Amino acid sequence: MHAITGITGQVGGVVARRLLAEGQDVRAVVRDPAKAQAWAQQGCEVATADAGDAQALTQAFAGTEAVFVLLPPNFDPSPDLAESRAIVTALHAALAAARPARVVCLSTVGAHQPRANLLSQLSHMEQVLGELPMPTAFVRAAWFMENAQWDVASARDQGVVPSFLQPLERAIPMVATADVGRMCAELMATAWSGRRVIELAGPQLVSPHAIADAFARLLGHAVQAQPVPRDSWETLFRAQGMHHPLPRMQMLDGFNEGWIAFEETGTERRTGETGLDTVLHGLIERSAV
Repeated sequence: MHAITGITGQVGGVVARRLLAEGQDVRAVVRDPAKAQAWAQQGCEVATADAGDAQALTQAFAGTEAVFVLLPPNFDPSPDLAESRAIVTALHAALAAARPARVVCLSTVGAHQPRANLLSQLSHMEQVLGELPMPTAFVRAAWFMENAQWDVASARDQGVVPSFLQPLERAIPMVATADVGRMCAELMATAWSGRRVIELAGPQLVSPHAIADAFARLLGHAVQAQPVPRDSWETLFRAQGMHHPLPRMQMLDGFNEGWIAFEETGTERRTGETGLDTVLHGLIERSAV
């Protein structure tokens, strides 16, 4: 039995589909059982557990061979990251009690970085869950290509891709969620030992200009990347409803200044197979539905 948190998301869904296709037993761990109906119809067990409920998580993880951990995304955390810290504490307690044979955690590029930023939530997760006695793997994924979903409408309707990543010609590692899910499913279904850190990127580095060019090819009209001025970020994020925009701004600064990057030393490096055009084509098709 393989327990999967975050199964209703992009990566968790890929993990589940891969394991089911291989004939593996899958338990969907969800907060709202109604959201797991489609997975139940595909043969998954369903366990209900809030991310911060250690007792419910322990029951959800009991009797499993492997557990996939996805920290619920929080783009507007409290300055002390209290929300994610509470969830990590519950996850540690549940995993220590349930004792699965192995644990696979979705982490991020730059998780080793001590400088405060939005990704520090995952740095803390690695530190705490890395103390577990069972084999534990942290998949540090590059910037998701699927983040471009927020640019589909402006690229299609205005021929513009607003970019927080700057300068526009600078290419960084990016990866498709399909490749992340495949990597995690492979780790779930394979026996190994110790603590592993896998850094996963796509087949090519990607710049904002490359994203705009790909949209242009797929949409059939000119598309240009435009930088979002740094001095406008806080006002923009607060207008979107954020209360604590600084961690997100620090994260973007980290990518732009280069201090959020892969650690490389002491880690395993993997390369996905899905290209940018494939991901953007899917995003464009889904936006038309």
